[in-house]
Amino acid sequence: MCANPITAIIVGGGHRSFTYAELALKCPDKLKIVGIADPNPYRCEKARKMFGFPAENCFSNAQELALVPKFADAVINGTMDHQHVETAIPLLEAGYDMLLEKPFAVNMEELEKLVGTVEKYGNKVMICHVLRYTPFYLAIKKRVLAGEIGDVISINMFEHVSYHHASTSYVRGKWGRKEECKTSMLLAKCCHDLDIMMWMMSGDKPKTVSSCGSIFQFKPEMAPEGAGTKCLVDCPHVDSCIYSAKRIYIDHPDRWEFYVWSALEDLENATIEDKINLLKGDSPYGKCIYKSGNDVVDHQSVMVNFESGATGTHNMIAGAARPMRRIEIVGTKGEIYGEFENNDIHILKINPDPDKEFDEEVVNLAAFANTCGHGGGDLALAEDFVNYIRGGEPSVSCTSIFDSVAGHKTVFLADMSRENSSAAMKY
Repeated sequence: MCANPITAIIVGGGHRSFTYAELALKCPDKLKIVGIADPNPYRCEKARKMFGFPAENCFSNAQELALVPKFADAVINGTMDHQHVETAIPLLEAGYDMLLEKPFAVNMEELEKLVGTVEKYGNKVMICHVLRYTPFYLAIKKRVLAGEIGDVISINMFEHVSYHHASTSYVRGKWGRKEECKTSMLLAKCCHDLDIMMWMMSGDKPKTVSSCGSIFQFKPEMAPEGAGTKCLVDCPHVDSCIYSAKRIYIDHPDRWEFYVWSALEDLENATIEDKINLLKGDSPYGKCIYKSGNDVVDHQSVMVNFESGATGTHNMIAGAARPMRRIEIVGTKGEIYGEFENNDIHILKINPDPDKEFDEEVVNLAAFANTCGHGGGDLALAEDFVNYIRGGEPSVSCTSIFDSVAGHKTVFLADMSRENSSAAMKY
């Protein structure tokens, strides 16, 4: 057991920050949380009680924290996407290393500014590309690295965002309006996926990027006839619409609770009546999904042409019956494919022997996954961050800010292509 755990301060006391900080409770020899910066007094007190640090280590924001002498090794930055750069830079200048939630920047200018700051001060900054740490994607990466399917010719990826996740996060919720969240749907939801694509391509840089997409279903003209503006107040379809706030949130009160019921978090035991009244009021989660004022796409396709001549595609569709991530990689000697949710990967290798066509191996990784977030990736990422800060050998999954640049740039170029109806953007 290490006598000196890495010390860290939470900046932005939301769901993701607390998820990574749980390592301090499970493995106190590895991580110790010693402070928080958040404008919400309830969340500051929650962190103080959970991790046992003094009240003087609570700050209202990152700028206030940066003004006091450095008192921890690192920061866990889980602020909202558009706040990442403005909160990260003063703390990097103060000498902190950082675990920074994705996306680390919301445009190319921010990307260059933050990367430049890290280069200047020499901080260790790791980006939370948590899918790299899941047994599913890690097993595929190791097979590709071992050359089992030869040189990669094509990588095709798919993400189906479930109807209730799309409703909660990308239509009614925090990431439904670009003016507020400053991110596109592709950046907020799929920068994980584009990062996985870049990771699997092992340094084969993109050459051009093209994309198209739109709002297909979550718009006023798609609302049922006679639909109201608030599901529980004035809509005759409250018991039949598949996107009814009653059916999605009241009938499933524990699903996405950290988003939907955040306005009630200071109540010790919020009742179902409290939740109904919230949805009847000003909560965005009570609005008709077709009249929510959302402006981010609900489906988008991306195509990447790599310098080697290999190609990659990613297709995102929001409003699917079930969540699904699928990957297919075809190489010169075989192929690998699988679905993240069922933890199966199929490895096919060309075999021209008599009575043969190919050899197939099916690997189920369910035994290696666990019930922690992102198939066990959340805890593994936090542990790898501690190792990274301590100067240990980086894992194959470790994503420094420099490793994350290619995926972010690909997203930015894809959105530029989509918005300008351009055939392709040069990388």
